[in-house]
Amino acid sequence: MSMVVATTDVAVWLVNGIPARLVWDRVRYRVTDTPTPLAEDAWSPLLTHAARRIVGWRFQGTTANGFSLMFEIVEGDRGWRVVRVYD
Repeated sequence: MSMVVATTDVAVWLVNGIPARLVWDRVRYRVTDTPTPLAEDAWSPLLTHAARRIVGWRFQGTTANGFSLMFEIVEGDRGWRVVRVYD
């Protein structure tokens, strides 16, 4: 398995707040597994424990031809970005 570190914009379609498909590098991928949330601690002085905030997702995307990649995406100020891709 190899990993590519990529920081490119991506179009993501969500269903009930969870990724369902994306277009990356002009190729459409359908999410073909259960996405795993990528979380970080969100701290507030009013909390006794840090809350976990979802900042992105890791999931497998598959093309219409059956080619699959594993994606890690994060949401920023300008929208969704692919940060890692595994083959």
